[in-house]
Amino acid sequence: MNFFPTFTPLQNRLALVALLCFVSYPAFAADEPDAPRGAAVTVLKAAKACFDAIVEVSGLVIAREETAVRPDRPGLKVVEILSEAGDTVTAGQTLARLSLPEGGAAAVQAPVAGLILSSSAVIGAPASAKGEALFSIIARSEFDMVGLVASQDVGKLAVNQPARIKVVGAGEVDGKVRRVAPTIEPNSQLGQVVLSVTTNRRLLVNSFGRAQIVTGRSCNNVSVPLTAVLYGPAGTVVQVVRRGRIETKRVEVGLMSAGQIEIRDGVAEGDTVVARAGAQLREGDPVRPVNSADGK
Repeated sequence: MNFFPTFTPLQNRLALVALLCFVSYPAFAADEPDAPRGAAVTVLKAAKACFDAIVEVSGLVIAREETAVRPDRPGLKVVEILSEAGDTVTAGQTLARLSLPEGGAAAVQAPVAGLILSSSAVIGAPASAKGEALFSIIARSEFDMVGLVASQDVGKLAVNQPARIKVVGAGEVDGKVRRVAPTIEPNSQLGQVVLSVTTNRRLLVNSFGRAQIVTGRSCNNVSVPLTAVLYGPAGTVVQVVRRGRIETKRVEVGLMSAGQIEIRDGVAEGDTVVARAGAQLREGDPVRPVNSADGK
C-alpha cells in the first residue's frame, strides 16, 4: 500500500515555488532599506568654532605700590589713632594725632587714597621721620599678581593681553599683562610676568593666584569633542561615518577648550563624526548613526 500522497506535476511545481519563497524571505528582509544594520553610534556634525590660545601662570598677589606714612619731624608721640590696618582711606584723611614737644598736636594724614596694609602706631610710642612707618598704604588699592611661566611660553606674552585670575579666597577676577621680564631664571627655566588685577573685591597680599592669559584666537577650523579623538600607534585619528560605515581619519589637532578640541586638518565642516570613538569600531564596520541632538 502507498502511504504517501501522489501530486500532479503542477502541484509539484507550486510546492517548489512556495519552498523557495520561504527559504529566501530573510534575505529579502535584510535588503529592505529600513532594516537595521550594525551597531548604533552617537554622531554629530563637525562645525567651525573659536578657540582661545591660553598660557597658564601661577603666582602671588602683591601690592602694586606701597606708601609709607611718617611724621616729618622727630620728637613726637602718638596720642590718638584714628585708622587701622584694613581700612580704606582717602587722600588727606587724618590717620593719627601726635603730640608736639612745644605743646599742641599734629595730624598725620594719608598722602594717597588706598587701603591701609599695616600699622605700627601705638598710643604713647615715639614717632619720627626716620623711624618705623606709622602706616603703610596700598596706593589706590591697586594689586598685581607676580607669576612664573614656562620659558617656552614667555615669547607668547605681550603687554595688555587679557587674563582671568582665580585668587584663593576671592574667586575669579579680571586682569591683564602689565610687564614681562626680559630674562629667564637659569635653574628653573621660568620667566616672570606681572599681571594687573582689576576688581572691587578685598584681596589679601600674598594670596595664591592662578591665571589664564589669552595670547591668541583661532576661528578657522572645526571643533569636535575630546571623546571623539583617539591617540594610538597609528597617530591621532577621528572616526567618521560615510554611507553607513566607519571611516578612520588621521587628523591634526590644535587648541582645546571646555571639552572641545580644534581639528586643523583631516575633518571638514559638516562631516559626521562619532562622538565617542573607540577600539570596538573598526574601519568599514556598518553602523546606525544616531544624532547626538536626539539625546540617545
